[in-house]
Amino acid sequence: MENFSLTLLIIILTCITSFMAFNNAALRGSALFYPFAMANRGEWYRFLTSGFIHADFLHLGVNMYVLYSFGVILEKMYLPLFFGDTANLVYVGIYFFGMIVSDIPSFIKHRRDATYRGLGASGAVAAVLFATILIGPFNGEIGLLFIPGLGIPPIVFGILYLFYSAYMGRAGRDNINHDAHFYGAVFGFIFPGIFKPELFLFLIEQIKFQLA
Repeated sequence: MENFSLTLLIIILTCITSFMAFNNAALRGSALFYPFAMANRGEWYRFLTSGFIHADFLHLGVNMYVLYSFGVILEKMYLPLFFGDTANLVYVGIYFFGMIVSDIPSFIKHRRDATYRGLGASGAVAAVLFATILIGPFNGEIGLLFIPGLGIPPIVFGILYLFYSAYMGRAGRDNINHDAHFYGAVFGFIFPGIFKPELFLFLIEQIKFQLA
């Protein structure tokens, strides 16, 4: 099972369900993040199902690219270093709890709004992204999509990702829950440190080293 990857499994499942929902309005409607239905009909499963469908190929592609870029490193390198045999469990917690927690503010805000709907794995992906940044903010470079050969430190990529999310969240032109990026990022940054507080000290030392 050494070659087994939770990240790749999540990507495959998310792509399959997203492709299916692209051409199936009923499936898409039943899986959407719909706070009004959740509050009034108890459809709490939407906290999870909405993370397995996406608005279009670009939305899916960006999320899965970011998840692959950071998720494999987090799963195979960083978490085993600090969490040992429980690394996979922590990874699952970061992804799926991140998916749920990142949507809670939007649920509270829109639970009486029958017109609001959202979708996408953005909150979960942001949680993975910032859990990776917590442990290795300057380790390696992440290549920019569509710009071969140009790489930036993970912490810079994360900041750009949040700026993009904030801009799109204010624009409000689609059903993508961009607010989940921010809350997912906060969750992903804090969650591993709850179990290993020394991770925050490790981060501070890395920043000090870069500034020295």
